Amino acid sequence: MPSEQRTPARRARRTQEQRRTATRAALLMAAAELVVESGVRAVTLARVGERAGYSRGIVTHHFGSKQALLDALAKSIQSGFVPGAGDLPPGLERLVLLIEGYVSELGRDGVASRAFLLLWAEASTASELSSLFRERDEAFRAELRDDVAAGIADGTIGADTDPQDVAVAVLGQLRGIGMQRLLDSDAVDTQRLSRTVAEQWRQALSA
Repeated sequence: MPSEQRTPARRARRTQEQRRTATRAALLMAAAELVVESGVRAVTLARVGERAGYSRGIVTHHFGSKQALLDALAKSIQSGFVPGAGDLPPGLERLVLLIEGYVSELGRDGVASRAFLLLWAEASTASELSSLFRERDEAFRAELRDDVAAGIADGTIGADTDPQDVAVAVLGQLRGIGMQRLLDSDAVDTQRLSRTVAEQWRQALSA
C-alpha cells in the first residue's frame, strides 16, 4: 500500500534530522566550553570538532566558518533564554517577566550563559565579534522596545516613556548584572535580585 511504503522513508528522514540536531547541539556546547575555558581565540573549527568527538569537516559542514559558528552560538543561547516569555503578548507583563527571568537564569551558572557573557565582553575589542553582538543587542533592544510600545498602547505604561531609552537601560542593567555574576558569583544573589529589579521596573514604567 502507498501509505505503508512511505512510512519507513518518513522515519528515516526524522532520524536523520534528529542526528543532525544532536550533532549541532554537541558542537555548539563544545564551542561554549572552549570559550569559557580559554576565551574566543581558542575556538577553532578543528578544536570544536575534537572536543565534541567529530572531525573538522563535520563542523565546517554545519557552520562553514568560525564566524558563523560564533553567530550560531550567540543566537542559540539568547533564543529562549527566559522560559515562558515567548508565550506572553508584548507589553508590561512580558517585559517584567523577561527581566525577572533573565536575572534568575544568570544564577544557574551554565556553560552556555557564561560563554555568551564572555563573548559579549570580548566583542568590544574583537572585530570578529563586534558586528555579531551589535546585531544580537539590537535584536534584544527591539524586543524590549516592542514591549514598551505595547504597554504604552494598552495604557499600562506611561505615555511619555521612550521605548528606546528603556531598551538601552534594561539591556545595560541585565548585561551588567551578568558580568558582575561572572566575576564574583558570591556578590550577586540573582534569586533575590531578580524580583527586586523586576519590581523596580514595574513601578518605574507603570502608568
